Amino acid sequence: MGSLVISNKILDKYFGYLKNLDNNAKKSLIIKLTKSIETKSKKAFDIKSIFGAWEDDRTSDEIINEIKSSRIEKRDNPSFV
Repeated sequence: MGSLVISNKILDKYFGYLKNLDNNAKKSLIIKLTKSIETKSKKAFDIKSIFGAWEDDRTSDEIINEIKSSRIEKRDNPSFV
């Protein structure tokens, strides 16, 4: 998610609203804001994980022959009259 950048003038306006909160609400807000800026460790992406998904006991020639033999040629073209 992208970050929202706001000016100090807008921050002062927000603070004007928030300064009237009770201490417990302020503490809760501080905790939530602090947690939102803490860096979370991202899971490292392993490029090897996207390779080797195809598992088969057949040879490449057997697979190619099976694909070719499963093709259907349609010689009879229906007339659209």
